[in-house]
Amino acid sequence: MSDISHHHRVNLPAHKQWNIAMLRKATLPVTALVLIFVFDAIFTPAFFNLSFVNGHLYGSLIDIFYRGAPLILMSVGMAVVIATAGIDLSVGAVVAIAGAVMAVLVDAHQYPDWLIVLATLGAGLLCGLWNGILVAFLKIQPIIATLILMVAGRGIAQMITGGQIVTFHSELFKGLGEGYFLGLPMRVVLVALAVIVIIILIRRSALGLFVESVGGNVSASRLAGIDSRGILIGAYMLCGLCAGFAGMIITADISGADSNNAGLWMEMDAILAVVIGGTSLAGGRFSLLLTVLGALVIQSLTISILVSGLPAEYTLLVKAIVIVLILLIQSPQMKQKIMAKWRVRHARR
Repeated sequence: MSDISHHHRVNLPAHKQWNIAMLRKATLPVTALVLIFVFDAIFTPAFFNLSFVNGHLYGSLIDIFYRGAPLILMSVGMAVVIATAGIDLSVGAVVAIAGAVMAVLVDAHQYPDWLIVLATLGAGLLCGLWNGILVAFLKIQPIIATLILMVAGRGIAQMITGGQIVTFHSELFKGLGEGYFLGLPMRVVLVALAVIVIIILIRRSALGLFVESVGGNVSASRLAGIDSRGILIGAYMLCGLCAGFAGMIITADISGADSNNAGLWMEMDAILAVVIGGTSLAGGRFSLLLTVLGALVIQSLTISILVSGLPAEYTLLVKAIVIVLILLIQSPQMKQKIMAKWRVRHARR
C-alpha cells in the first residue's frame, strides 16, 4: 500500500508536489502560533479583546501586525537572500542608515517628501548593491561580506546624523508611523501591499525559479544560462530595499533617528522568521507567505510575553528557549529520531 501511495506522490505534477511540501512546512509555524494563542487565552484572556475607537482598531492582535510590520518586511527580503544560499547580517544596520538619511533630510526642511522617500529607499538599495557586489563578483562568503556592513553600518549612520539623535516633525511621515487607513494602521496596509507586490514579482515570473536554482546549485544554474551574478545582486538589493522601507517605518514611528538602537538585533529575528517559515539556510526552495507567518510567530511571542506581565528582562530568554524548541522540532535529525522511536514502539505492539 505504501509503495502505491509513494508511486502516486512521485507521479504528481511538480506544482502539486511543491504545494504539498509547503503545506507540510506550514505545520510548524501554524502549530507554534496556535500554542502561543492558547497560552494567551489561558493566562491573558484580554489579549484577544478588540476595540473600535474613533474609527480605529485597537488591541493586542492589532499590535502584533503594527509592531511586526518592519520585521515582516525585513524577513521577506531575507528569505530571498537565504534562498540563494546566502545570508544578510547587515539589515539592522541598513535600518539605521536609512533612518539617518530620512531624519537628516526631513530636519533640513529643504527637500520635498517624495525625494526624501526615494533617498531613504535608495540608501537601502545602495547597501544591498554593496553586499551583492561583494558576494557575486568578489566571491566573499555572504556571512563575512554582510558582517562588514553590519559592523560599519551604525558608524556610517552616526556620521550622517553627526553622532546625535536627530528628531523632526513631518505630517506625512507622522501619518506613516501613526496614521490609520480604513481602521487599520497605515504601516500595516503599506507593508501588506509591499509584500503582495514582492510575491507577485517573485512567484508570477521566472524570478523565483531563478533564485531557487542559484541557491540549489550556482554552477548548474550558470550552465543553464541563468545570470547567477545578476540574481545574487538583485536578491541583496531587494533585501536592502526592504530594510530601507523598514527603517523608514521605524524612524517615522519615533519621529527621529537613533543610530545606536534602530533595528538593533532585528537581523536575528528576520533570519529566525525565515527558518521557522521552512526555508533551509542551505538555499533552494522558499515561501514568502510562510516567512510572513514565521515573522508573526516571533512578534506574537514578543507581544504575548509583554502582555502576560513577565519582566521585560525575561523577554529575550523566553523567546530564545521557545525558538530553540521550534528549531529542534524542525530539525531533520530530530524528526528521524522521533520516527525511529515511533516505529520501534509500533513494532512491539
